[in-house]
Amino acid sequence: MRLQSFASHRFSTLFCSAVLALSVMTQTHASNSDMASKTVFQLPPAAELQYNIKAKQSGISLGGSASVKWLVSNHSYQILTETRAMLFGKILDASSVGSIDNFGLAPEKFVEKRFGKPATTTGFNRDSKTISFTASAETYPIKGGEQDRTSATWQLVAQARAAGEKFKPGSEWKMFVAGRRDAEEWIFKVVASEKITTAMGEINTVHISKAPPPDSKDQTLDIWLAPEMEWYPVRLKFSDANGEYIDQTLESVTKL
Repeated sequence: MRLQSFASHRFSTLFCSAVLALSVMTQTHASNSDMASKTVFQLPPAAELQYNIKAKQSGISLGGSASVKWLVSNHSYQILTETRAMLFGKILDASSVGSIDNFGLAPEKFVEKRFGKPATTTGFNRDSKTISFTASAETYPIKGGEQDRTSATWQLVAQARAAGEKFKPGSEWKMFVAGRRDAEEWIFKVVASEKITTAMGEINTVHISKAPPPDSKDQTLDIWLAPEMEWYPVRLKFSDANGEYIDQTLESVTKL
């Protein structure tokens, strides 16, 4: 069913993007990877974030909600997400767990359970230095700084918290990101400083966009980070060339 495909693909990519921390402690580390930003990073405080969802697929408007937990300690992190859509109920459970190293977040396992489909697992084997997938036979080498689709946004948040003055319009931030069955380089580009309206009022943000690679039919991802709110992601939007989209806006933040 097309609506099932919409619920699974779009919501999984979108809502695996927020979440972290059991401790309010943060750390700063130097990065030495070509793929990771060559700056220090600072992990945001642990928090649970609630989002409102608006989406359009095949001319049908849908609404829903998402919760993201970001849990972190001195040496490890967890990102736990749950997404619900009207008429469907829970349509996504996703998690990213791993350690903290010199590059920032170092995923070990990314699990995604989509509506009506079996769970998939992306593994980051640090011993063999290989990324593998249960949904495909593809493998990729681990060189340092690689992320999954859930951890990538929070790695970006950590870099922005440590080097916010460098997140100026036109600046670019690269990551190698693994999904359910393959991986590719993501290039985030800072667009502008913008004020957006949320359930929490107007919030000053830095708008960052990830455009798809040339000749790719992948979605465009736009992220709005809030410098005055620990750089938490207050809005995320996935857009297709045909006008379909998913728009996720923050409703509340509870520090843990």
